[in-house]
Amino acid sequence: MDSPAQLVIIAGLVIGLVYGAVGLLSGFCLMSSMRGWLAAGDGRLVRSYALAIAVAIAMSQFLAGEGMVDLGKSIYLQPTFSVPVLFLGGLLFGYGMVLSNGCGSRALVLLGGGNLRSFVVVIVLAIAAQMTLKGLIAPARIALVQASQTTAGANSLPTLLTTLGLGEALSRVLCAAAIVVALVLFAFAHPAFRRSPGQIAAGIIVGLLVAAGWYVTGYLGADDFNPVPVTSLTFVAPIADSLQYAMLSTGLTPNFGIATVAGVFAGSLVTALTTGRFHLEGYSSPRHMLRSAGGAALMGIGGVMAFGCSIGQGLTGISTLALGSFIAVAGILLGTTAGLRGSLRVQPLAVA
Repeated sequence: MDSPAQLVIIAGLVIGLVYGAVGLLSGFCLMSSMRGWLAAGDGRLVRSYALAIAVAIAMSQFLAGEGMVDLGKSIYLQPTFSVPVLFLGGLLFGYGMVLSNGCGSRALVLLGGGNLRSFVVVIVLAIAAQMTLKGLIAPARIALVQASQTTAGANSLPTLLTTLGLGEALSRVLCAAAIVVALVLFAFAHPAFRRSPGQIAAGIIVGLLVAAGWYVTGYLGADDFNPVPVTSLTFVAPIADSLQYAMLSTGLTPNFGIATVAGVFAGSLVTALTTGRFHLEGYSSPRHMLRSAGGAALMGIGGVMAFGCSIGQGLTGISTLALGSFIAVAGILLGTTAGLRGSLRVQPLAVA
């Protein structure tokens, strides 16, 4: 393994460690944010998520504008994409997230704290994602994508503005500034959030970690002979790759995603042990386990179809301002809302 690749893996591990610690201490999670906002009337977590998006966009677009990272090499800014598959994948992921009581990254964080329910979620999610990427479900996914994909004249908000005659640099600044200002105003307009320094710090740190991922893979890992895929925080495919690596490590090479997954678990575990938060938890009933596993399967399938999860699309994808990411996130938000409210609402279960 050459030096740039080693650097990327080490940096991915560090980024994961920080995310795991922050995630455990702050409860950073889109599903928890939506539940608190829609069901309990507590908007602090959703404001923390909004702040993280704002920071991620601002810093990622700064790196792109300075020529340090070519976001166009990421999976989010492809010339062709399937709107129906992205949206449907988002719906499945969002609803599955409610069934499992958290996304893949949250499951990793909770697993580090001793939550054995999350072990089932991680394993089932990994298997379902691998089946959708390369296994039994893959042919159906590929056929659906091929039948519905389109070649868009613009694949991001800045390029959409350039079709109106604006320059690329100006379009990037205008789009990023408008979204960042709106998100920051939304976050800090909430008095309870302004009085929550921990949530403010969590939003800023997670947003910076997204930009750090882009910098590590797109700049530090740049190598003409052995290029590293340009990516940042995302968890569905990396969790699937991590399980495969755990079983077949002699035939595989670790990458940024695998290192990040390992780092999140380790960071959460160390934080839980040092703060006295570690305690073992299990399922309250077979029905609880079945529902959780079903949600994990939906997240694995939907996350692959949507090209990411609530972090992979909700933060990392959105930070590129890709149109496909906004479509996937719309599906995730709608699926999550359906699981929390309305006729399809997932009824709460008692947890032992």
